[in-house]
Amino acid sequence: MNQQNDREIFTRLREANPNPTTELEYSTPFELLVAVTLSAQATDKGVNKATAKLFPVANTPAAILALGEDGLKEYIKTIGLFNSKAANIIKACKMLIELHGGEVPRDRKALEALPGVGRKTANVVLNTAFGEPTMAVDTHIFRVANRTKIAPGTTVRQVEDKLLKVVPKEFLRDAHHWLILHGRYVCVARKPRCGACIIYDLCEYKEKTA
Repeated sequence: MNQQNDREIFTRLREANPNPTTELEYSTPFELLVAVTLSAQATDKGVNKATAKLFPVANTPAAILALGEDGLKEYIKTIGLFNSKAANIIKACKMLIELHGGEVPRDRKALEALPGVGRKTANVVLNTAFGEPTMAVDTHIFRVANRTKIAPGTTVRQVEDKLLKVVPKEFLRDAHHWLILHGRYVCVARKPRCGACIIYDLCEYKEKTA
C-alpha cells in the first residue's frame, strides 16, 4: 500500500460518510466513557438499550455513585461481564470526583488510570469526546487494516502505530470511525461484502471476491 492509495481510500470513505461518529448513544464525555466501558465484549445496540434506561436516572459520577454498585447492576445486567463492569464504573466515578472534580480528563494517562479503562477506551474518549487524532483499534479496524494492507500488524498496538503514521493528517480525526464502520458493515469477518466495497480496487486482500 502506498501513500497515494492511502489518500484515495480515505478520500472515498469521507465522501461516502463526511461526518462519521460512534454508534454508541451519549451526550456528554462521561456518558461516552460509561458506554465505552460497557461495550467491551458487548454490542453497541445492547449497550444503548441499557444506557437509555440508565442515563435519564444517573449520568454523572455522583449520580451513579448514589445508585451504588447493586443499583447500577440493575440497569446493566443485560450486558456481558456486568458485575465487573459495575465495580469498575463505581471505582472510576469515585476517582473522577476525588481527582478530577467529577469531569472526564482530557489526558491519556489520567484516563488509563481509571478502573476498566484501557488504551482502546481512552483512545475512543479522546477522539470522540474531545476530537483528538487518536486511533482506537478494535477487532474491526484490526481486520480492515490487515486485509487491505493499509497498516498490517500482528498486534493491536502495531496496527495503531502504523495507522497513525500512514493515515494522512487531514483524515486522522475521523479515520477510526470510518474503519470501524467499514469493518462492521462491509469488510465483515466471515464473508466480506466485496461487491459493495467502495475501496475494492484499492484493497490488497488476496481472498477478496467480486
